[in-house]
Amino acid sequence: MLILVTAHLILALCAPVLVRAWGRRGFLLLALAPAAVAGYAVSLSGQIAQGRIPEQRVTWLPELHLAVDFRIDTLSWLMLLIVGAVGAVVLVYCSGYFSVSAAGLGRFGGVFVGFAGAMAGLVTADNTMLLFVFWELTTVFSYLLIGHYADRKASRRAAMQAIMITTAGGLTMLTGLIVLGEAGGGSYRLSELIADPPRGTAVTAGVICVLVGVVTKSALFPFHFWLPSAMAAPTPVSAYLHAAAMVKAGVYLVARFAPGFSTLPVWTVLILVIGVSTFLLGGYRALRQFDLKLVLAYGTVSQLGLLVLLLGLGTRSAALAGLAMLAAHAMFKATLFLTTGAVDVIAGTRDLRKLSGVGRRAPVLAVAAALATASMIGLPPLAGYVAKEASLDALIHAGAGTGPAWLGPALVIVLVAGSAMTAGYGLRFWWGAFATKPVAASDACIDPRAVRRPNRFLTWPPLLLAVAGLAVGLVPSVSDGSLAGYADAYPRGSAGHLTLWSGFGPALAATITALAAGAILFVCRGRVEEWQRRMSVPFEADHLYRKFMRRLDDAAADVTGITQRGSLPFYLSVILVVLVVGPGAALLTAAPPGRVRLWDTPAQVVPMVIIVAVCILVARSRRRLKAVLLAGFAG
Repeated sequence: MLILVTAHLILALCAPVLVRAWGRRGFLLLALAPAAVAGYAVSLSGQIAQGRIPEQRVTWLPELHLAVDFRIDTLSWLMLLIVGAVGAVVLVYCSGYFSVSAAGLGRFGGVFVGFAGAMAGLVTADNTMLLFVFWELTTVFSYLLIGHYADRKASRRAAMQAIMITTAGGLTMLTGLIVLGEAGGGSYRLSELIADPPRGTAVTAGVICVLVGVVTKSALFPFHFWLPSAMAAPTPVSAYLHAAAMVKAGVYLVARFAPGFSTLPVWTVLILVIGVSTFLLGGYRALRQFDLKLVLAYGTVSQLGLLVLLLGLGTRSAALAGLAMLAAHAMFKATLFLTTGAVDVIAGTRDLRKLSGVGRRAPVLAVAAALATASMIGLPPLAGYVAKEASLDALIHAGAGTGPAWLGPALVIVLVAGSAMTAGYGLRFWWGAFATKPVAASDACIDPRAVRRPNRFLTWPPLLLAVAGLAVGLVPSVSDGSLAGYADAYPRGSAGHLTLWSGFGPALAATITALAAGAILFVCRGRVEEWQRRMSVPFEADHLYRKFMRRLDDAAADVTGITQRGSLPFYLSVILVVLVVGPGAALLTAAPPGRVRLWDTPAQVVPMVIIVAVCILVARSRRRLKAVLLAGFAG
């Protein structure tokens, strides 16, 4: 694993040369790196299914608990497949997406491959400090990818917003990881921490800090707003970072820590609040968007909330359903982002009110998007349907394993409401992107004859992912056998199953209800949009963030005005006071030693007083020569 991660970083450095020499076709060579990761994961499939877990350990700084530890279990194996396969497909897509004259393609390719390598390292790291290193690498790489169009203000602002929020969350998470490591007896191996989780007040605080990192990284409520803003990035970035990779890092962390810490009351409460609020809020906001990418962005926010809810709930059946949904979401959401980028290229707009007749000009794209949309809204026999049915069945029995009896029915109602909104905006997305609008509506639409036909690199990559979602859905027993090993690590609940047909029951009734309600939302989309426009929202999270940042800038300017006065003696005096007060306070609060010897002879007091007085005079001196002479005298 260390070799694969290192190869990614080396290839990232060579990417500008490759793209400069081969042009857009250089992306095909770059795709070999994530493809190798996916191939490596496939080669381990039999070993993982038998419960044999490959490990690699390289000692680095043992005194600081730093080691390069890699471990690939069922969860890491699945994430490697997603990171590698989707990354390779997106890089192939890039060769048809970017124009020949586009600037900065070499840098883009290098950063993209570097990001893929960092994600591969993150999901296989078995040392919490190493995990944090890769976590921050993904933050830096995502900042560069989101801000690829550096000449656009929206891109620069979105990149800055993303790195500010995710970095703050990452530092908070680092605090939590250190607390958990020390509480666990000084072991920073992730597998040992989960197998024998510590308990106590400090552990509760550490878990909260880790979840703060999850919330910021995966754009969960109340930090959900940075993900839609990040749609200013090129569409391949959205398809990879915001559907299959970066935002899944937080979900991965929940899935990694849940087997050990899901029994903590604070964990359950936070997961329920964050998951439910994000799931419903994202779906609601997606119904009112007209930009295809924003529809998908808010839909991604919603589904990330559902993933966190399922994987963090703490039962075996919910964990299995969550892992199946994790894989299905990567396939259908990456497909939808890629088709959106292709529509933008061939039609020149992403506004669903202006698009018309695109499906006739690009039937393969329309089919790929239809399969992905069907999987997203939960139609059989797609992978999304299998995962949604398993989720309903798991939530129906959730109260028996995690809390009061009313919890299961309440969560089912939440899932039905969120699924109805998913069906509503999913149908609205496909209709807006590919349908031929009626004559009355087409007055404001583009001329379908002006839509260009897409090249094969824009068409076949999304179709490949869409067909993969169909194939996975048709053989749920394969996924069930591959993923069950992870679900067995959870401490509570009965084992779940992935199946195309579970018989007549509450889960099927809930699915039919959600699809029917979603169809109504789509048919009445005009009234829904008008109703949402009239609703007054007391506050927007994005506006609160911007107001907070303005206040922080003002406070920083005030502090700078007070402290940065241009006086070197003042600066030196402050430094001296800090050095005296800091260690002095530590000495005063520490346990006194058994015996203190003030001096060997009273004569030592005289030079001590002189040295202290001269040091003060040096700090107060306004002339450099005088300060130099006094400093020499003190020495």
